[in-house]
Amino acid sequence: MPPRRVITGRSQEPRRRFAEELRLLRTGKGESLRQLAEVLGWDASNFGKMEGGQSLGSPEIVEALDQYYGTTPMLLVLWELAVADPSQFKEQYRRYMLLESEAVGLWQFSVSSPPGLLQTDGYAHEALTAGGLRGQELTQQVEARTSRRKLLEGAEAPPFRAILAEAVLRNSLRDLGEWRRQLEYLLEVAERPNVTLHVLPFGSGPHGLMNTDTMFLRLLDARTVAYTENDVRGELIEETGKVEALHRTYDAVRDLALNPAESRTFILRMLEEVPCEPST
Repeated sequence: MPPRRVITGRSQEPRRRFAEELRLLRTGKGESLRQLAEVLGWDASNFGKMEGGQSLGSPEIVEALDQYYGTTPMLLVLWELAVADPSQFKEQYRRYMLLESEAVGLWQFSVSSPPGLLQTDGYAHEALTAGGLRGQELTQQVEARTSRRKLLEGAEAPPFRAILAEAVLRNSLRDLGEWRRQLEYLLEVAERPNVTLHVLPFGSGPHGLMNTDTMFLRLLDARTVAYTENDVRGELIEETGKVEALHRTYDAVRDLALNPAESRTFILRMLEEVPCEPST
């Protein structure tokens, strides 16, 4: 059994540290990527990307590696640190992502796309590709965005309330199969005890958040901060008076939205309208 190394220390970047450990463990056994793949049953390219820092892999792969190397749960702990590492996000989002990871309550309003916390891999990939990302940067940013879903999982997950403008449910992906999976995921998370979804239907009239995605974070010190974003810029708002005024606007929008049961029915109806197979 290889000696267990401490979780902290050496590299200050969790993603780099994770990749470094994978390389050290494999080379310490004198194995090639192909030999490792033959033993564990995943493609060698998966392990190569993980060791190169281009991919974090899945928890299933990491658990298998932990068992194979006899390091349980070191690699899984490093993987979780890498997934939560704010440095994987673009610089302008890092402070917000750090606060989000520590939040004890979250509220969201989405104008035209599902919140990042509720996006499937397929949705994130198509959306980020449309934004111009390619190659390794695309892979890393898809992982960074979709890894945020873990925040809403488990018994200790914070409460999350999201208001989705109807445009979110109408603006489908080009890949209808992936769009079905996105709608199915929204229905799935809406059944969780910590998640509440509202749909704001067309015809609800003008309101104060019409063009602005908005997220509120309730922090451990009882402060609430807000993050707003439009097509041009994003802003983290921490001044109490501004946050409270924005929250009143959010509450007014929630009063216009469907209740959770009506919203689930609405999303189900949208799902039923999606063809099972793309038309030719």
